[in-house]
Amino acid sequence: MLKLIKTEEEYRTALKRLGELFNAPAGTPESDECDVLALLVGAYEDEHYPIGEPDPIETIKIRMEEMQLKQIDLAEAVGGKSRVSEVLNKKRKLTVEMIRNLSVLLHVSVNSLIADYQLTR
Repeated sequence: MLKLIKTEEEYRTALKRLGELFNAPAGTPESDECDVLALLVGAYEDEHYPIGEPDPIETIKIRMEEMQLKQIDLAEAVGGKSRVSEVLNKKRKLTVEMIRNLSVLLHVSVNSLIADYQLTR
């Protein structure tokens, strides 16, 4: 019987069962159980293992990888090749103009680029 996952032991048991059911043929009771179990596991993980939003620089790097872009591809949006390097290495903060340009170029929300982050020394 399926129920909310409340302990780490129940979580591990649910993961094991989810692995057993993962390739169940669609439309079978096992497939239905797998779907419900995945929701329960997901809810437990969201509560106990939250994944924070990436900082703006990580967001840029993720989109660069997804879009197969190189640093030079951001040069016009950021203000030059050396400035891209400074930004990606957290030596320089993003400006409002850079955020606007990168939002358009990378197809990301400006909200994902405006969060504060620490510069490296």
